[in-house]
Amino acid sequence: MLYEGWYKTRRSKALLLQPGQPTVAGKTCFDRSSEDRYADPGKPMHRTLPNGHVVMLMSKESIFLAGQGASPEGDRPFVDRYDLASGQSERLFRSQAPHFERPVRFLDLDKGDLLLTRENLETPPNLYLKDQALTQFVHPAPQLKGIKKEIIRYKRADGVDLTGTLYTPPGYSSGRLPVLIWAYPGEFKSAAAAGQIKDSPYRFIRPFWGGPLFFVMRGYAVLEDPTFPIIGEGKKEPNDSYVEQLVMDAQAAVDGVAATGVGDKDRCAIGGHSYGAFTTANLLAHSEIFRAGIARSGAYNRTLTPFGFQSEERTYWEVPDLYKRMSPFTYADKINEPLLMIHGGEDNNPGTFPMQSERLFQAVKGLGGRVRLVVLPKESHSYAARESVLHCFYEMDRWLETHVKNAPPRKT
Repeated sequence: MLYEGWYKTRRSKALLLQPGQPTVAGKTCFDRSSEDRYADPGKPMHRTLPNGHVVMLMSKESIFLAGQGASPEGDRPFVDRYDLASGQSERLFRSQAPHFERPVRFLDLDKGDLLLTRENLETPPNLYLKDQALTQFVHPAPQLKGIKKEIIRYKRADGVDLTGTLYTPPGYSSGRLPVLIWAYPGEFKSAAAAGQIKDSPYRFIRPFWGGPLFFVMRGYAVLEDPTFPIIGEGKKEPNDSYVEQLVMDAQAAVDGVAATGVGDKDRCAIGGHSYGAFTTANLLAHSEIFRAGIARSGAYNRTLTPFGFQSEERTYWEVPDLYKRMSPFTYADKINEPLLMIHGGEDNNPGTFPMQSERLFQAVKGLGGRVRLVVLPKESHSYAARESVLHCFYEMDRWLETHVKNAPPRKT
């Protein structure tokens, strides 16, 4: 089975080939948009031979496909039997509420014995064979029990459907909370694909050093990984209207959290890591939506990444105005909300050398803005040392407590 894709159109194909025959003799099994998560047929399951080689799991003329099972109800992983001759699929397994279940492997193909993991909001993944639990892993951070998780849906000003995962503190029942939005944009060629849900309401709430979940315990409503699509349909490139779409995404996210009755629109912060940091600086420069921002390990001057960045394939010399317009460094004089910048002192990611943060800090500071730069010694693009991670949270907490949670009313 051979996979091929064409990024410009987001088309993806899967071809079935017979060894020794020309490629043109291959049969097309799937031809689809790689952005369409709802139509993803899954990937072949495998087995390991005694000699250590890995091959596709087969039974007669069928293979077995496992996928994330994205749907309007959230991700529901599945296993299908795919008949190579007819091209028809038979559903053998699909995750059922109120659990999030993922296939691991078949223990006995003839009997249909499928090893899987099962989890819910407060129980970490454990191995199951049918309904028999094989492991009993306990919650690694019981302090987080009671956090409420909800997938919320809302619309952008131009009608694009968006979603995000909203967390609220244990015991929360009512009232407006300060809000932290942790974002990372994605490029799309289709508005329909941009609005698809990419999470499950039943997945275990697991803490991650690089995520914002800890601030739920500090009394914030946290909107994690909201859909921030940058869409370029047809012959248009997504980044041609990057700033305009980014501001619409952010405004829709804030309005969406406020519409649930949870969020306080006057006390919202935006944050992100890497391209999310780039997003943060741009939103502070081009909007008045947020009270403060947190930008970790980002790039802010796109002329320093002249041969493309993220999913932008055009070089600086082809579209110099685009590179300048997308660079928050160009608009440093417009960043008038408090900006916390954190960077690893030895970041070796080609697009996010520490100089990126140093130069933006100098620009905002020199122009009279409120900005703080924290450099973590010996750290690269991700932070590894316990001291670095804890200090990072300390800086973020202090920034949010001062400039968001306890911020005075906005000045007109």
